[in-house]
Amino acid sequence: MLEVIFLSVVGGVFSLAGGALLLIKKKTADGMAIYATPFAAGVMLAAAFTDLLPEAIKESSDTNNVLVMTLYGFLGFFVLERLVRWFNHRNGHPSAKKGAMNSLVMIGDTLHNGLDGVAIAVSLLISPQIGIVTTIAVAAHEIPQEIGDFGIMLKNGMSRPRVLLFNFFSALATVFTAVVTYSLGNNSWFPGPSLLAITAGFFIYISASDLIPEIHEKIEGNRWDIRPLLLLLGVLFIIIFMVVTKA
Repeated sequence: MLEVIFLSVVGGVFSLAGGALLLIKKKTADGMAIYATPFAAGVMLAAAFTDLLPEAIKESSDTNNVLVMTLYGFLGFFVLERLVRWFNHRNGHPSAKKGAMNSLVMIGDTLHNGLDGVAIAVSLLISPQIGIVTTIAVAAHEIPQEIGDFGIMLKNGMSRPRVLLFNFFSALATVFTAVVTYSLGNNSWFPGPSLLAITAGFFIYISASDLIPEIHEKIEGNRWDIRPLLLLLGVLFIIIFMVVTKA
């Protein structure tokens, strides 16, 4: 339990780090998001395909079920994101709707952090190594995500102290869901392999749909674009970590 609390707190801290940096120095935060995004995409893809899915298959007696659960995880997050986009489009961008948009961002961010906590706890139930790999993946993608969320709320008129306070409480959702999931994990009916597979689908969707497309966007200036290399570096980082920790 101490391990799951520690790792979920680490995930929660990183959910605040990027946004807090945006409050202090916007230019630095924007630059960090550009290069943190491809690294996070590589980390999440590697965690899903080289760690979570193999372990889910190994722990389950039904490989087909694992693959179906992965698909459900992918589609579930797709539906959630479509609902967010639909709400945003339906309400438009007038100032009268900014409060509703901020509320939507808050709900979505809290739900996202809660799913991160479930992912960390389920992975840790299988082994400490998988728990650490999942936490690294969660932490890596939280930096660019929170920079974006902080930016939306600031743009919609929310004060900096309120943005920081909300995100602090939102980050606690990671710890709460991690503790609850870990507590339930000792029960015989707990669907550990299925939740691992859903987590893999969740990671694959975020990396393929939200993070990787940003690598194709042109960056300003004549700087050499190292983002594709950073994606590969993220993959390599997880592979090396797994080899070293298994040795």
